[in-house]
Amino acid sequence: MNTYNDYIKEIEERKIQGLHPKPIDGAELLSEIIAQIKDLNNEYRADSLNFFIYNVVPGTTPAATVKANFLKEIVLGQSVVAEITPAFALELLSHMKGGTSIAVLLDLALGNDVAIAKDAAEVLKTQVFLYEADTDRLEAAFKSGNGIAKEILESYAKAEFFTKLPEIAEEIKVVTFIAGEGDISTDLLSPGNQAHSRSDRELHGKCLISPEAQDEIKALQAQHLDKSVMLIAEKGTMGVGSSRMSGVNNVALWSGKQASPYVPFINIAPIVAGTNGISPIFLTTVDVTGGIGLDLKNWVKKLDENGNVLRNESGDPILEEVYSVATGTVLTINTKTKKLYNGDKELIDISKAFTPQKIEFIKAGGSYAIVFGKKLQTFASKTLGIDIVPVYAPSKEVSVEGQGLTAVEKIFNKNAVGSTPGKVLHAGSDVRVTVNIVGSQDTTGLMTSQELESMAATVISPIVDGAYQSGCHTASVWDNKSKANIPRLMKFMNDFGLITARDPKGVYHSMTDVIHKVLNDITVNEWAIIIGGDSHTRMSKGVAFGADSGTVALALATGEASMPIPESVKVTFKGDMKGYMDFRDVVHATQSQMLKTFGGENVFQGRIIEVHLGTLNADQAFTFTDWTAEMKAKASICISEDYTLIESLEIAKGRIQIMIDKGMDNKNQVLKGLIAIADKRIAEIISGEKPALRPDANAKYYAEVVVDLDQIAEPMIADPDVNNADVSKRYTHDTIRPLSFYGGVKKVDLGFIGSCMVHKGDMKILAQMLKNIEEQKGKVEFLAPLVVAPPTYNIVDELKAEGDWDVLRKYSGFEFDDNVPKAAARTSYENMLYLERPGCNLCMGNQEKAAKGDTVMATSTRLFQGRVVEDTEGKKGESLLSSTPVVVLSTILGRTPTIEEYKTAVEGINLTKFAPSHKLLVK
Repeated sequence: MNTYNDYIKEIEERKIQGLHPKPIDGAELLSEIIAQIKDLNNEYRADSLNFFIYNVVPGTTPAATVKANFLKEIVLGQSVVAEITPAFALELLSHMKGGTSIAVLLDLALGNDVAIAKDAAEVLKTQVFLYEADTDRLEAAFKSGNGIAKEILESYAKAEFFTKLPEIAEEIKVVTFIAGEGDISTDLLSPGNQAHSRSDRELHGKCLISPEAQDEIKALQAQHLDKSVMLIAEKGTMGVGSSRMSGVNNVALWSGKQASPYVPFINIAPIVAGTNGISPIFLTTVDVTGGIGLDLKNWVKKLDENGNVLRNESGDPILEEVYSVATGTVLTINTKTKKLYNGDKELIDISKAFTPQKIEFIKAGGSYAIVFGKKLQTFASKTLGIDIVPVYAPSKEVSVEGQGLTAVEKIFNKNAVGSTPGKVLHAGSDVRVTVNIVGSQDTTGLMTSQELESMAATVISPIVDGAYQSGCHTASVWDNKSKANIPRLMKFMNDFGLITARDPKGVYHSMTDVIHKVLNDITVNEWAIIIGGDSHTRMSKGVAFGADSGTVALALATGEASMPIPESVKVTFKGDMKGYMDFRDVVHATQSQMLKTFGGENVFQGRIIEVHLGTLNADQAFTFTDWTAEMKAKASICISEDYTLIESLEIAKGRIQIMIDKGMDNKNQVLKGLIAIADKRIAEIISGEKPALRPDANAKYYAEVVVDLDQIAEPMIADPDVNNADVSKRYTHDTIRPLSFYGGVKKVDLGFIGSCMVHKGDMKILAQMLKNIEEQKGKVEFLAPLVVAPPTYNIVDELKAEGDWDVLRKYSGFEFDDNVPKAAARTSYENMLYLERPGCNLCMGNQEKAAKGDTVMATSTRLFQGRVVEDTEGKKGESLLSSTPVVVLSTILGRTPTIEEYKTAVEGINLTKFAPSHKLLVK
C-alpha cells in the first residue's frame, strides 16, 4: 500500500496548489490500484476505479502497459469488473493511442473467439499508431489466411480511420482575447523559468500569461459557452521566440478541447491569431494539435493621398485599424468560404489557415494522425497488392519550367519522399522529406519523451543519421528539480537510441554543451535536413528547422518531416569590414539594413535566409545562422566555398572523435558513422564529383539583400526599447542601434558572454582584452559583474591547452567545478568575472537570472521581457545584445563605452573578421 498512500499524499499536496491528481505513468502504482479494484471490499475501490479509467497516461508508459493488459483480461472474461464491461474495456483500449494497447487488440482480433475478434477488429480499424511489430503481425496473419486480418487491412487501405471521422464544422464561433500587444513570445505562454514543470501539464498551465489573464479567459468561457476563446497578438506576431510545444499545450489547456475523456490535461484544437500572423515554428506546433492559426491583418500601414506610407517621428510606419478584435468580440470562422466574419460582415480571407492539408489536420485532431495514417494506408495497400485509393488531399507540387533552384529547393528535392518521380519541385510545394539529424534539448525533452510514448514509439528510426539529447538548458544549476528530471530523460533517450549529454550509466563525464553547437558539429553534410527542439536550431551546414517537442518526436520516430518548401531571401555582401568591427556587428547590421531597404517590412519573416558567407568556417558562420531566429526567418542556409566547407567538416570530425574518445558513442556506433559520412563528403568535394552546395544562377528569390560592409562604422546593438510609447515596438529584436546612440553614459549593471552566439574566438577576444586593459591601466577592475559561460567543453579544453583559460582564471572570482556543481541559482552578483559551466546560463532564463531591473549587456539572443532579467516596480529590466568586446568594455566601465573608448580597447585584438567571397557562389 506504500505506493498508493504516497500517491494519496501527493494528491493532498496538489490540492493546496489548486491541482488535480497527477496522471499516472508508473506500473507499480497502477498495479496496486488494479488490486484494489479486484478487492470488492477495499475502501479505496471507488477512487481506484476512477484513477484507472480517467487518470492513466496512454501510449508506451509502464502504466499504459499494465492498463492494457488488465483490459484484455476483462474482454476475455478472465477478470470481471462490474463497472467495466468488455465493451467498455474495448472503448478504453481505443483511447490508448498505440503501444501495448495495439498488441492487446491484435491478440484479441487474431484470437480464437470470433465474437471478440470482430469487436476488437472494429476498434483496430480506428487506430493509426502502428509500428513494424504490429504491421508484421497483421501481414503474417493475412498471408496465413486470417479473414479478420484481411478485413482490417482492407479498412486501412481505404483509410477508414480517417474517412469515417466527422467533417469539420462549417462555422466556428470564437470570442477574442487580446493576449498582448506587439509580438507575443512563447515565453509569455510558457515561461522559461517554469521549464521544470512542462511535463506536468496542469501545473505548467498555471504559468500561462498571468493569473489575471487566466481569470479573464475563464470569464469569457462562462459567458460564451458555445464559443472557443481565440488568443490574439494585437499589432504583432503570435508565438515568436522559442519553439515550445508547452506554449501551445498551455493555450490548448485553457482554450482548446479535451482530446479524450479518459486522458486528463491533454487538450487539442486551440485557436490563435496575430495581426501579423503566427510565427512559423509556433504554427507547426498548432498543426500538431489540430488547431487553427489566423493571420488577421487588422492593422495596416496608413498611406497618404499619393499612396506613400506615412511615418511617425521615429520613422516607423503609422498603423490604422481595419477592424476591431478587442477582447470579447464575437467572430465567426467559416471553413467553407474560408473567411472571417463579424456577424454578416466579411472581415478577411483566411484561406491560408484552411489549405486541404490543414483541414485534414483539424479533422484528424492533429498532424501526427495524418502522417501515421498515410504510412498505414500505404502498408495495407502494398500488402493487399492493390493501388492506393486517393483519400488524402494530394500534395501541392509547384514546378516552374526553366527556373533554377535555390539552395533549400535543392536540399528538399534531394530528400523528398513520395513526390512525383522525376518532378523538380519549387517553393510552395508540400513535401515529405527524410531527416538526417535530430536534436532534443533538456527542458523540452521530457515532453518529447511523452510524445514518443503517446505515439507508441520505442526506438529511433533507422533513417536518421544521428540524434542528440542535450543537457545545456539545465547546466547552470544542478538543483533538486534537475536531479529528478534530467537523469530520467537521459535514460529514456539513451535507450531510444540518441547520443546523450549525460551517461545514464555514469561512465563518461557529463557534457552540458549548448545543443546548437553540438548539432552544428554532428551535421557533416551540407545537404542535410536537421530538426531540433529549439528555435535556434539553425546550422551553418545543411538546413535546420527549430521545432516543437512533438515534431522532434515525430522526426525521431519516423525519420521524416512534412512542410511546404519555403521561399528564400538571398543575402550577399559588398565592401570592406572595418578592422575594429566584430562579425556580430555585421549580423545586426544585416537586419538593420534589410528593414531600411524594404521600408520596415521584414522580408526574412517565415522564409529561408540563404546567406553567402563563403569564407567563414562553420563555427564563425554559425553566429549569423543562429541569429536568423531573431530575424523571424523559418531557417537559414550558409553557402560556402569548397575549401571552407572542407575546413568545417574537418573541425566537425575532430569534435565527433572527442565525443567517441569520451565514450559517448552507442551500440549502433552512430558517431563513428557520422565521421564516415564526413569523410565521404570531403572526398566528393576534393575530387570535384560533388562540389559544395550552390544555388542555380537562375534561381528565383522572394527578395535579395545586399549588405554594405562599408556602412558599418560602429558596433551595433539590438535594443529591447523597453520604454517605447508604442507597446508593440518593444522586445522585437528589430531595433538595432549604433553604439553612439547611448552617448557613453547608459549604466550597465551586468555583462554576459555566452550562449550559442559565441565561439572559441570570442573567448580568446575576452582574454586578449583583459590582458590589454591590464597593460593600459595596471590592473583589471570590473565596475559591473561579467558572467562568462563558454558554449562547449571542447572550447574550454582548447583554451586551457592554448593558455587563454589561465588568463581568464587569473581575473575571475568564481570558476565552475563539475565535481561540486551549484545547487541553487545565484541571486546577486559581485563586480567580478564569473567563469560558469558550459551551457545556456542566463540566456535560458530558467535557472540563472540577472537582478530584477538590471540593464544587461549580453552576447545572448534573448531580449524578451522577463527572460534574462525581470522588471521591478520602478524599473524595467533590459537585455541589450551586442558583440563580445562591447560586453567586456561595458563591464569594465560600468556603462556603455564611447566609440573612441571602444576603438582604443580593441586595438591590436584579433576580432572575428569577414570578407565577402570573390567567387560566384552559384552553379
